[in-house]
Amino acid sequence: MQPGTTGYRGVFHRLRVDILVLIVACCAFLPLVPAPPHLMNDVDAVQAQIARNMLESGNWVTARLDGVAYLEKSPLIYWIMAVSYRLFGVHDWSARLPLALINVALCWVTARFAMWALGRRAALYAGVIIATCVGMFLFTRILIPDAALTLTIALTLWSFLRLLDSAEKRRWLWFLLLYGSIALGLLLKGLIAGVFPAGIMLVYLAVTREYTPRELFRRMRPFLGMIIVLVIAAPWHVLATLQNPPHFNWTMHSGPGEYHGFFWFYFFNEHVFRFLNMRYPRDYNTVPRVWFWLLHFAWLFPWSATMVSAFRTSYKVVDRAGRVRLLCLIWIGFILLFFTLSTTQEYYSLPIYPALAILLGGDLARREKYPQWARILLVSIFAVCLGVIGYLLVSTARLATPGDISTALTQHPDLYTLSLGHMGDLTVRSFAYLRLPLALAGLAVLIGAVGLLLVRQTKAAVFVLTVVMLVFLQAARIALIKFDPYLGSYGLARALMRSQPGTLIEADAYYAFSSVFFYTDRTALLWNGRSANLEYGSYAPNAPKVFIDDARLQTIWMGSGKSYLLLDDSDLPLLRKLVGNNFRVVAESGGSYLVTNPSGVYP
Repeated sequence: MQPGTTGYRGVFHRLRVDILVLIVACCAFLPLVPAPPHLMNDVDAVQAQIARNMLESGNWVTARLDGVAYLEKSPLIYWIMAVSYRLFGVHDWSARLPLALINVALCWVTARFAMWALGRRAALYAGVIIATCVGMFLFTRILIPDAALTLTIALTLWSFLRLLDSAEKRRWLWFLLLYGSIALGLLLKGLIAGVFPAGIMLVYLAVTREYTPRELFRRMRPFLGMIIVLVIAAPWHVLATLQNPPHFNWTMHSGPGEYHGFFWFYFFNEHVFRFLNMRYPRDYNTVPRVWFWLLHFAWLFPWSATMVSAFRTSYKVVDRAGRVRLLCLIWIGFILLFFTLSTTQEYYSLPIYPALAILLGGDLARREKYPQWARILLVSIFAVCLGVIGYLLVSTARLATPGDISTALTQHPDLYTLSLGHMGDLTVRSFAYLRLPLALAGLAVLIGAVGLLLVRQTKAAVFVLTVVMLVFLQAARIALIKFDPYLGSYGLARALMRSQPGTLIEADAYYAFSSVFFYTDRTALLWNGRSANLEYGSYAPNAPKVFIDDARLQTIWMGSGKSYLLLDDSDLPLLRKLVGNNFRVVAESGGSYLVTNPSGVYP
């Protein structure tokens, strides 16, 4: 036990760690809450709009977009945002706030988990590592429930070890937290919230063999625990099944034009078929397995410089520290292996970040001096980055920046089903629009290079790297503001709100302009948009008739009523083929357009 871990002094030291971790986490995540940047098209604005639809309709069971049932996701993340709307009003920042607070809570829980077994210094390092690593920023800047899922998994596994600890005095608290976390995870992300903790716990028990089955049943109370899980998680699943018949279908085929109700789509199509890569529609991509593993050195940067050495530790279950390290190793291995056998995207491994942070933090806490080879590696990387940033700033210094950044980007639509697909759109000229964030990023890596050259102590190196990442994350936030017209459609939404009333039509799938629908709170007819996530719900017997073809567009456009159309550059040739030049551009933003028909008086 560390000195000062008991009594008033111990409370003070633990509180100091809590405060430091919370300050760093708040500095990392809270600046992303206010706009700009505004909500992006695709899943970001879609999640926010579903929450609003639930709040306004009073139906908290079936998610809907444009009136169409959206059956593929669990509802808790929508409920959380809807409660935030009820408290603060419907805004982009009120959609983001609860998820940012969840990120902060995840950092704190990771730190507390590490403190329980490895001490205060390991706790501080683990909390800071997960708060400032590259992956947490990249994969939590949009409104997805994965960080919340990660929090429930971390709480479940920590509760599991607390229940097994013979010194634990508050068993009922951790018992309720374990099964409550599993239930909430099921309502956040589906069955993997139960599969992951259960698989990790079973492998841990099989490896350690510390407890007899009778002792495990006495400590874990699995039957009572399952009742708790069912009481919390089952009602939504039952109600969603009843609201969206047919109630049960067991077909093993997934294809266009088929509708089998909620039960089949959610459990079979979204879980079994997605794992087996048989899901329809296939509106996702998968990262090559080798890259899925190796990219964790990028996602955990800069802390991944010591990742290899962090795994070179004792996993003997002779004390609490050894048990936690072994659990973290199994935690990481189980989830990575699961997604190696399935379809995967870069952010799917987010649930292992607490385990990686605990191992990395524990390794650093044992070292008085930061490893020399890690310092050399990081200084070299920072120096190269500084050189690249300097080159980009000099080479773009005299370039004009007309319009927005979209004019300097290329497009690679085949990559956009990957989380970082838009990175391939960057050109040298596009960095002329990013001079301020580039300069700030240059300052960050300069601090890192100089700081690591000057310091030797681990705690000083951790401080330097924390400052580097906090500065770099602010640079990334400013860069996102520059990308705002390209990744979202806030400018088009403002133009539409200033225009006179009329029928709104959108080209392609709903996701393409989802931020317009959020900021204007409007529905639309979807021209050739029966695809991706709304395709399945569109075949439901009670689905609204919002999907139109070319002929219907021509009829509406050439009629007497005022109409507006949201479309991309790529849709203009077909529009001209159908209606000629009978349209006027109301607004353009990021390579997308809001156009109107000749009818009526122009705004």
